[in-house]
Amino acid sequence: MAVRKLTKTIVDTLENRTSDYVEWCGVLKGFGCRVRRSGSKTFIVQYRVGGRTSPVRKVTIGSHGKLTVEQARDAASKVLAKAELGEDVAGARAKQRAGMTMAQLCDEYVLNGCDTKKASTLATDKGRIERHIKPLLGRKRVGEVTRAHIDQFLRDVANGKTATDEKTVKHGRARVTGGKGAATRTVRLLGGIFSYAIERGYIETNPRHGVKLYKDGKGERFLSSGELRTLGEALREAETVGLPWRVSDGPNAKHRPKKGDDAREQISPSAVAAIRLLLLTGCRAGEILNLEWQHVDFERGFLNLPDSKTGAKKVMLGAPALEVLSNLPRVGRYVVPGADPKKPRSDLKRPWARIIAHAGLEGLRLHDLRHSFASVGAASGMGLPIVGKLLGHASSATTARYAHLADDPLRRASDSIAGTIAAALGVAPTATVIPLKGAA
Repeated sequence: MAVRKLTKTIVDTLENRTSDYVEWCGVLKGFGCRVRRSGSKTFIVQYRVGGRTSPVRKVTIGSHGKLTVEQARDAASKVLAKAELGEDVAGARAKQRAGMTMAQLCDEYVLNGCDTKKASTLATDKGRIERHIKPLLGRKRVGEVTRAHIDQFLRDVANGKTATDEKTVKHGRARVTGGKGAATRTVRLLGGIFSYAIERGYIETNPRHGVKLYKDGKGERFLSSGELRTLGEALREAETVGLPWRVSDGPNAKHRPKKGDDAREQISPSAVAAIRLLLLTGCRAGEILNLEWQHVDFERGFLNLPDSKTGAKKVMLGAPALEVLSNLPRVGRYVVPGADPKKPRSDLKRPWARIIAHAGLEGLRLHDLRHSFASVGAASGMGLPIVGKLLGHASSATTARYAHLADDPLRRASDSIAGTIAAALGVAPTATVIPLKGAA
């Protein structure tokens, strides 16, 4: 442990790292300040009841800012004194918390257990908690939830038991349908909530362990070389002569030209450029739409994104992507400005729908462009670690979904090895291989 006393000066200067850590006090043994990756700081105390063979117990004292270091030290001293007398404060709290409802645990998790999550992820988690977890498990006591309950929860969400219509600010009403994908992702969230409960000492085992999930059917579509050419032609047509209107667009469509049935609509050059950049960089749509000119390093060929799904990152720009950016006019601070040049374009839904309809690629999502970027890289034999680095994946497991696309480089390597061996054996590399009819 540290040899210095934990003081306000020391706590104030503690910086966040890539993982959580604890700065221990060198004077009051067991007292420390835990620093999260997000930078939040919490005072804790740890102890044993019953000697060295007993398990280590941890108690959260409170957050830095709400408590001073001295207040936290006094509270920690009291916990340690009780431990000397055989009183287990953490155990008592755990018993009390095990009696809390799942709804209460979820509320606490959102408040205290999501420091490292981005706002968008937290919003998604809150939605799953309110729409699925609380309606089905909210009244159950945390300590009473078993694997059987989680199994039943998974099936209930998959079968639409939590399906409902709900009011939304933006669209008026939205349909919550459930399904196997929602069930799988919500049970994964449940596992995280129970892990938080274990960390806090509320329960000892995670009831989510052993629950067999449905396959997470995240749609992944990869454009073939032919489809890429077709999309490229549609993009060029969209920004030059314009896309022809179809009858299905309707005579009262808001943006329909008034020149007649053969009228065409030109798509905004910045919208077309945004789509090209998604293809050429593998970036997420939000990363391109919120891209500012100050984040574009033309000299070194990088995008210096201050924020993304995985935090700040650099995106390497190939020559084609740099050319797309160089040809864009600078109107305001954003690379893809909205109707108000001071704000970014909010989305690409309408131009994207028009372009893929004209290209005959109905059902293609913008995010599939990111998958296509990855698939081309994987099939080119550059290796999944390189692909993951380009995409900014935080985990190699995320990139592993493209492993099956790397078959061609493996086959080329196999052909090369077999050819070398065949030459050594005096067998022509082009000889026909006759399969064996049976084994001796």
